[in-house]
Amino acid sequence: MLFKSLQEDIASIRQRDPAAHSWLEVVLCYPGLHAIVLHRLSRWCWHRGFRVLGRFISHVAKIFTGIEIHPAATIGPRFFIDHGTGVVIGETAVIGADVTLYHGVTLGGTSLHKGKRHPTLEDGVIVGSGAQVLGPITVGKGARIGANAVVLTDVPPGVTMVGIPARMVMRRQEGEFCAYGLSQDDLPDPVARAIDSVRGQVSALLERVQELETELHGHPTEACGRIPRMIPGEAARGEMPEADHAAGSAKGRNALENQDKDTEDAKQS
Repeated sequence: MLFKSLQEDIASIRQRDPAAHSWLEVVLCYPGLHAIVLHRLSRWCWHRGFRVLGRFISHVAKIFTGIEIHPAATIGPRFFIDHGTGVVIGETAVIGADVTLYHGVTLGGTSLHKGKRHPTLEDGVIVGSGAQVLGPITVGKGARIGANAVVLTDVPPGVTMVGIPARMVMRRQEGEFCAYGLSQDDLPDPVARAIDSVRGQVSALLERVQELETELHGHPTEACGRIPRMIPGEAARGEMPEADHAAGSAKGRNALENQDKDTEDAKQS
């Protein structure tokens, strides 16, 4: 049974990590695998009454791998901790099958209550580096937690959560494994969203101006509804948009023409 679990763990690591080139490399060089093997041993001791020995084995595992897993934590098959350093899994945490954690993840408690106080991760969950999943909450099957997110409430199955506190940015279930909890396409572009918001507000203002022009003059003016195009860098240099620049140039030419005409009239008189 233990050998079969070890085989499944090695196979899952090679499937999920493109840097794993052979089973021997995984056995010798992956602290996540070492931590889970030692956890199974410490858990065996814990549930047979040798609790101090179980905690000691867990402590030794933390020293050599940088991964702290309480002996009482429940962990399913094919569990993968990539890189490993800084991972903390609390006493009442429950982890399903095919779950992936990256370095710096904490599955922690938020109270001194002796009962269930750590999170439950269902099958296929991916938690990105530095994320904190805190309290007796449930992260649904296939959900993804982005790097450095702080999750304090239940997470529905198949969604992507990012931010502090974590919020849902996508509801999608993919069959393909996605490293670090989410792909670049999952993150919305904040600049694009801000530009879209500004354009929407400008459009609403222009519609209102057209309504007011129609009420005053019976029809909108010629300039109403046009959005001046800003040449890149103009805003930073404090320059005016093209439309205003053209209008200013036209006014300057008219002023010069009028001045020349006045000069000629003065000479003739």
